[in-house]
Amino acid sequence: MAEKFENSIQNRYEFVMLYDVENGNPNGDPDAGNMPRIDPETGKGIVTDVCIKRKIRDYVDITHSEDNGFDIYIKQDGILLNKKDEEVFKKITDEDKAKKSLNFRSQMCEKYFDIRAFGAVMTTAAKDKTISITAGQVRGPVQLAFGQSIDPIVPRQITITRVSITTKKDEDKDNTMGNKFIVPYALYRQEGFVSANLAHRITGFDDKDLELLWEAITNMFEFDRSAARGKMSLRKLIIFKHNDILGNAHADDLFKLIKIERKDMSVPARAFEDYSVKIGVAPENVTIIEK
Repeated sequence: MAEKFENSIQNRYEFVMLYDVENGNPNGDPDAGNMPRIDPETGKGIVTDVCIKRKIRDYVDITHSEDNGFDIYIKQDGILLNKKDEEVFKKITDEDKAKKSLNFRSQMCEKYFDIRAFGAVMTTAAKDKTISITAGQVRGPVQLAFGQSIDPIVPRQITITRVSITTKKDEDKDNTMGNKFIVPYALYRQEGFVSANLAHRITGFDDKDLELLWEAITNMFEFDRSAARGKMSLRKLIIFKHNDILGNAHADDLFKLIKIERKDMSVPARAFEDYSVKIGVAPENVTIIEK
């Protein structure tokens, strides 16, 4: 596989996203009535990796849907995943089972941006009359941790009225009541990783894919507006670029270089300007890039 993906990225990266929400719900929890996700021990807000990956996928789908190699595997298009598998599988003529499985995985990576980036679990079998092949679990080079707010959040339940009547029992009413959760303001920090080693050996994630990833992150909220999410903005994308494929410093040490503090603890934060963001000096063979 290394020979196949010799044009993949040659540098390891870590990155930190700083984004905020104003009067909105950044990531509701369906098991808690869609209340903003929260760490019960610290009171800090949480945003899942899946939430941000969805926004990245949607941006790529909107901006590159007509480009070869930039289709999206995981999306709400009504097409079963095993149908997508079979579409690729039918084009493979090699009858050797091991080679067929390898070619299947390679072609799925070539076709779908999100498989090249995030990987996928392709357990649905694409079958012909004599052989059953699965690509199995493809481990992608781009991985995200959970996001966490800098300060504890105080979700608020806002009561709203509806003039449209849904059920017969309410047809004599002029309106009905509903509610929605908001966070008045919160700044979130979320960390990510890009493994050049996995890109080289497994998916072929290349420099063009990488630039699209940064572009998607910086613009991911622009095409994801909704009343429920309020005003969300990407404030900073801080990238640590290593000089070689395996890296030149520990990721945790690099993340610790970024210090975020509230300027005035006597009043609640209500804007990004209420925080100071300081970035330390990178170690040798690591470059810091801000977007």
